[in-house]
Amino acid sequence: MNNKPKILVVCGKNKRRSRTAEYIFKNDSRFLLRTAGLSPKSEIQISERSISWANLILVMEKGHKNKISNLYRNIELPRIEVLDIEDNYEYLEEELIELLKERINQTLEIIYQI
Repeated sequence: MNNKPKILVVCGKNKRRSRTAEYIFKNDSRFLLRTAGLSPKSEIQISERSISWANLILVMEKGHKNKISNLYRNIELPRIEVLDIEDNYEYLEEELIELLKERINQTLEIIYQI
């Protein structure tokens, strides 16, 4: 049985921020990672199934956390942490990569000591 934390990374449209996180951490052996977007136009849209899979949801903005809490108030949500990364970056932009590495690693160290 796999006891690695399951992390769902969510942004607005699952195009830049969460997809960059997926690219950075896709081969990280410490945890399993999936991504989703909140917009109906997202390639992979957040769902009850993706939320149920996750032990932890990482969102880019406080508004994302509020939207998930409101949309899915009928199910038990895992812990949701806000990374505070605004939608000012392009996919794989160097500054975005650095922010994601720093904030995701910091969050995982605090929560899981990994």
